[in-house]
Amino acid sequence: MVGFEVAGGAGAVRELAGRWLTRVADGDGGDFVVSPVGLWLALVAVASGARGRTGEELAGLLGVEGEAAARAVTEVGRWLGGTDGVAVATGVWSTMPILDGFRRGLPGVGFGVLPGAAYQALPDSVFGATDDMSSGEIPDAQEELDAWVRRVTGGRMSSLPLDLEGSEDLVLLNALALKASWRTAFPAHLTRDEPFTDGSGVTRPVPTMRQRIPAAWVRYVDGVAVVELPCEGGARVRFALGAEGAGPRDVLPAAWAGDGDGAGPRERTPLAADSVDLLLPRFTLRTKTDVRPHLDALGVRLALGPEADFSGISAADMYIDKVLQEAVVEVAEEGVEAAAVTQVTMTRTGAAPRPTVVERIAFDRPFGVVVLDGDGEVPLFVGWRQDTP
Repeated sequence: MVGFEVAGGAGAVRELAGRWLTRVADGDGGDFVVSPVGLWLALVAVASGARGRTGEELAGLLGVEGEAAARAVTEVGRWLGGTDGVAVATGVWSTMPILDGFRRGLPGVGFGVLPGAAYQALPDSVFGATDDMSSGEIPDAQEELDAWVRRVTGGRMSSLPLDLEGSEDLVLLNALALKASWRTAFPAHLTRDEPFTDGSGVTRPVPTMRQRIPAAWVRYVDGVAVVELPCEGGARVRFALGAEGAGPRDVLPAAWAGDGDGAGPRERTPLAADSVDLLLPRFTLRTKTDVRPHLDALGVRLALGPEADFSGISAADMYIDKVLQEAVVEVAEEGVEAAAVTQVTMTRTGAAPRPTVVERIAFDRPFGVVVLDGDGEVPLFVGWRQDTP
């Protein structure tokens, strides 16, 4: 955790997660899954090349800027990659020469060239000698970037969140993937249909896993039941169940609530049981999120228009044109798999014995799922199951 603290701290990601959640939850009211740390890493990489008021504005959302932002990309990437079952990578493709200072500040980031680049203007160190290149030899960037996504996510994502249009001047991608097995798998023979009532009040039978778990795996935070299922390796997975009618903004933050989360004191109620009969639907969440309007609502405006100052990236004037994220979480009897790809497109601008008590917790209504780092402090993936699985 030391590297993450030097890079700006887990609190910066939790802060972004909480603020972003208010925007994501205001969408169509259905299911969603996002990766706060994936978005944070992508924007921090861009912010490392922001200057002046643009850098200050991004720092207000991300907690770091300039050289500190560049260090954060490297240190957090290494820290995440050191967690068993987690893979993370960042890449930048551009039509324009990228400043050497930006490249040196991001030693763990790969760089490539987009078709449509003014090849004769690119130094040989970027793309080699291009004088003899015919138009037929120009690489297919869509195919190259899609292949990068598949490789980094282990095939969990097949392509970019948003296809290239040919007008992009810079594309920055961050990919995050996780595969973890439960320490104690759900017995497959116990999975059977149980009723699930969705957000609109409709009840349907859904395949539901079950197992008895220790009471120590459960806690109540501000009235929200938080169940943590230990995984082999480093990640932690928590499921959050609120009162009937509770929405994601009220429920999900309880999954990463802690003494240092900046949210103030939270009421914790001990579990008055020795064990818990857990009923959890088997489910998959996959959503694509347009993040750009959320950034505007969160106070990032200069970076999104012609007045942006990204002079630390390139001599050309650029601004953030699009920010898309696609994420998936799959929960089954054996464990959890998750992946997210964040795409930023930039355009030039211009203790006594007692009788055994068993509590029953059935995730039979809308609930949240949060995948955290091994210390249980950084939300890697945050999802909400609103509809019937």
